[in-house]
Amino acid sequence: MRITKEEVLNVAHLARLDIEDAAVDAFAGQISKILDYIDQLNQVNTQGVFPTCHAISLTNAFRDDVERPHLDRGAALANAPERADGNFIVPRVIG
Repeated sequence: MRITKEEVLNVAHLARLDIEDAAVDAFAGQISKILDYIDQLNQVNTQGVFPTCHAISLTNAFRDDVERPHLDRGAALANAPERADGNFIVPRVIG
């Protein structure tokens, strides 16, 4: 599938990208090669192949959500480098 310079410029405009004129031809060629490869993949017979969302089989490793009592304030602050009035003291990040 051949992509034209005008199509590359249109997509760049829609994406609010500023592409140099020298790069437009290169992008058109690269995108054309990618679309040719996708067209080649579309010709592969996938009859009887089940759709997958991942190449390997994975099992969810999360543990069950069990309600437990929370840490008391003293235990939560035990290793804090700085604390005051039962709260963590952290460096200021907003000017």
